[in-house]
Amino acid sequence: MGKTALLVRFLEGTFQTTKTTIGIDFRIKHVELNGSSIQLNIWDTAGQERFRSITKAYFRGAQIICLIYDVSDRKSFEAIHYWHGQIAQVQQKPMILVGNKCDMFIAVSPTEGQALADQLQIPFILTSAKHNYNVDALFEQVCMLAEKLPIKTVPPKSKRKCCVF
Repeated sequence: MGKTALLVRFLEGTFQTTKTTIGIDFRIKHVELNGSSIQLNIWDTAGQERFRSITKAYFRGAQIICLIYDVSDRKSFEAIHYWHGQIAQVQQKPMILVGNKCDMFIAVSPTEGQALADQLQIPFILTSAKHNYNVDALFEQVCMLAEKLPIKTVPPKSKRKCCVF
């Protein structure tokens, strides 16, 4: 689905074809938005079925969740219902639907992605890590959602923490 490539593009400003994530990877980035400092604690989870039980454990700690699918892979799009259901069982979390790899052959149209986002009542964005399309816009949306969350940490009021899953 390219989740790791999106993160590398956002964090390092480069595009790398990456190996499949095994289990969970964790990264941090500090972002300034509207005068607030937001610390993004980003959990990059494996998308393969064999890691589903591990991945579910991280839902509880996440504050914002990006549901990412590959626009060139209909199966990954169809799996969004499963992941949304799993997250909803744990608790309500702000989510964003992300159609990634929009630079490739399109098996899932933007209209279908928007329709699913409308059905789930969450924002939708198309991205491409390869062409750096909407990568910053995605994380800006994440930060704007984080700004609306109550501060759950003890730092000064201008500092917010956000877990993105």
